Amino acid sequence: MSYRQARHDVPLIYEAFSDDVIYNIKINEYLPENIIREKRPNIPRLCERDLVKHFTTLSQMNFGVDSGFYPLGSCTMKYNPKINDEMASLPGSAMIHPHQPDSQVQGTLQIMYELQEMLAHITGMKAVSLQPAAGAHGEFTGMLIARAYHESRGEKRDQVVLPDTSHGTNPASAAMAGYDIITIPSKNGIVDLDALAAAVSERTAAFMLTNPNTLGIFESDAAEIARIVHDAGGLLYYDGANFNAIMGKTSPGKMGFDIVHLNLHKTFSTPHGGGGPGAGPVGVVEKLAEFLPVPMVAKDGERYFLDYDLKKSIGKVHGFHGNWGVLIRAYAYILAQGGDGLTEVTERAVLNSNYLRSRVEKFLEVPYPGLRKHEFVASGAKLREKGIRTLDVAKRLIDHGFHPPTIYFPLIVDEAIMIEPTETESKSTLDAFADALERVVNEPAEVLHDAPTTASVRRLNETDAAKNLILSYRDYVEFKKK
Repeated sequence: MSYRQARHDVPLIYEAFSDDVIYNIKINEYLPENIIREKRPNIPRLCERDLVKHFTTLSQMNFGVDSGFYPLGSCTMKYNPKINDEMASLPGSAMIHPHQPDSQVQGTLQIMYELQEMLAHITGMKAVSLQPAAGAHGEFTGMLIARAYHESRGEKRDQVVLPDTSHGTNPASAAMAGYDIITIPSKNGIVDLDALAAAVSERTAAFMLTNPNTLGIFESDAAEIARIVHDAGGLLYYDGANFNAIMGKTSPGKMGFDIVHLNLHKTFSTPHGGGGPGAGPVGVVEKLAEFLPVPMVAKDGERYFLDYDLKKSIGKVHGFHGNWGVLIRAYAYILAQGGDGLTEVTERAVLNSNYLRSRVEKFLEVPYPGLRKHEFVASGAKLREKGIRTLDVAKRLIDHGFHPPTIYFPLIVDEAIMIEPTETESKSTLDAFADALERVVNEPAEVLHDAPTTASVRRLNETDAAKNLILSYRDYVEFKKK
């Protein structure tokens, strides 16, 4: 299959202009002078026709889950059912405002209440807050809850323990909450119990764990991990980024976890990427429920209301009550799947992962033996002998029409290639990806070094990109002056 991305010379939207539109906007004569602008605001001067053309053209130069396979490990880039978008677009969903009184949004509050209950049941937790706006935000919220819990008991615990397979946001979130970070090594790809026992102490606030971990390996010693952490007086935190691998089969509650965050924009099939939207609800066991953010959605008879009456709450962690558009998509997804459907999602995700692993390990090393869950990590270390790096492989896959997998993570695998197919991809897609990956690793080094050649953008100088951050039009203008 040949693949070539559209490539257009498109000006930035601030540099575009509709030259056949008359901009003669008359200021209302009754408008107070003190609020009239002295000069036109710096916004694009485009009519609807040119605005639509601009963004449609950009979309042709882009890659997304609706246009191709997206095997980013630990990102769970599923195809998103469009019915969920329709539910979020209904007037009763899209046109409400968070300042409306409870009496006018009873349907919305009912959905939020039921989603809280659904997620609590799925995770095995007592209560769930929908406020956090993303996974890392959920981690931070969980760490604030842990801190508030220990402080309420008069305990000064200042350390959070992590395995070396943790997601990078775990230590960042814990550090933001004021904790010192203790990292312990893995043993055969899973938590080293002796290292964990040696690391926990009266200073331990929590142990943060992803299960299955970032290698796709299930931490079968979860019960013993929970015992070690709890005996030290700490809390066990579940990073839900890999929840797609256990949904309907087990739960953090059954494994002994005290706090969990979920990524609704991953497991529960709502759009994500590009900075949002997202949602990272946090669930807790009963002893931590009173520390959850306010407001919670509560029910009194047939009436739903926003409950601010949590005496030990950590307070608000979001401007309002959560990212509603993401929440309703997740609600629709869960109702459409049902309990059996969610279980089947996990079964197919694990099946797809292991089928693809069985193909890939014939031409790339896959460290650690045994089956995986929803993802696996291969290594391109032996390709160095041919002058090829994992980065080269990733860039060349673009020329074959596939988004690159996650690379160089987790750090414990040399030249890591982290692949997660998700349950929404067909066997034919997995075979096509495996075939393309095998062709790539057998191509000459000079071909890979020049890749991508068919994408809308050629290989970038990533060092310069990191040193010269251009995150806004203002940054762009300043950079052009240099």
